[in-house]
Amino acid sequence: MPVYLDHAATTPMRPEAIAAYTEAMGVVGNPSSIHSQGQQARRMLEEARETVAATLGADPIEVVFTSGGTEAINLGVKGMYWARNAGARRPRILVPGGEHHATVDTVEWLERSEGAKASWLALDPDGRIVVPSSVDSDDVALLTFLAVNNEVGTVQPVSALAAVAHAAGVPVHVDAVAAYGHLPLDFSALDVDALSVSAHKIGGPVGIGALVLSRASTVVPLIHGGGQQRQVRSGTQDVAAAVSFAVAARLAESEREAEAVRLAVLQDRLIRGVRAAVPEAVLSGPEAGAERVASNAHFTFPGAQGDSLLFLLDMAGVSVSTGSACQAGIPEPSHVLIAMGRGEEDARSALRFTLGRTSTEADVDALLAALPAAYAQASRAGLAERATRLGR
Repeated sequence: MPVYLDHAATTPMRPEAIAAYTEAMGVVGNPSSIHSQGQQARRMLEEARETVAATLGADPIEVVFTSGGTEAINLGVKGMYWARNAGARRPRILVPGGEHHATVDTVEWLERSEGAKASWLALDPDGRIVVPSSVDSDDVALLTFLAVNNEVGTVQPVSALAAVAHAAGVPVHVDAVAAYGHLPLDFSALDVDALSVSAHKIGGPVGIGALVLSRASTVVPLIHGGGQQRQVRSGTQDVAAAVSFAVAARLAESEREAEAVRLAVLQDRLIRGVRAAVPEAVLSGPEAGAERVASNAHFTFPGAQGDSLLFLLDMAGVSVSTGSACQAGIPEPSHVLIAMGRGEEDARSALRFTLGRTSTEADVDALLAALPAAYAQASRAGLAERATRLGR
């Protein structure tokens, strides 16, 4: 039976979410139509919005459904940037190194196409964002950052960062895709302006996410049309996906505290086991505890290529990743580890193990059984590759 330890990329849909999706797909009616069938669809959609909002500490009107986390991040970052530059020129975007590529590529596109200027905030050696003492706000459009680093699992100081930005009148967008379902998220208490989440990371369907946008915030939309969802995101809304998302969100939130305890035990077993099986392995990010999400264990394996280890483990029936699935198949060093001050060779030797609702002790043990042989083979391949490169 294959072992799946890549839950940060996507996690299996919950049976309850599949059932809700299937049932809702049988309902006909555009939720913008005024006839009875349209209004039935509307009720289902708005009840789903209320449920998702409740899991995020937000008002339902603040939840804007999107096609997923990437669109939500693009809408939050681009939309806020454009809105802030509608009057006074504010080209600068504050963004930490090591962000998800949905943010990095969006910011770099704004630099190329819209004249934006990225100001990259530093990470410490554990991947924690270094909180600036103040922000020179005259030319700053926004601050955007991860709540939890999706690659190394570091929990970021959200409230501290937001407080510094808001003291200077700078709006804040938070990418909470990797935090949702693992940490408590209270949009109101966090005092941020926008927050992005995705359904398929918590057992919902692929193809739906949300941007939580405060009532006081203004964004320029990416998509124009019928003006659905506060004129922020036009288009006929996917009722079935929203209903399924809501079911997954409700269950994930109700189980979150107990699941965090269970996953912390598995995480400890995995980290201790990797260190015993491969003493050369180096844990990236903070030690397990409050500053690391319980689902993540990220290691570098000196002398081995991460992609080689991934394929060898896959041949042994264990699915892991070298980092974000959005960059899978691209043989480049981890930009997260580079931002943390690690060298390029080190950054090419990374593997990310991520746990989820279906993970068991047997899954961890299967990884630990397969890892030593895979590392030995990948190390030999690494030596041969380096010898070829040096012309020996």
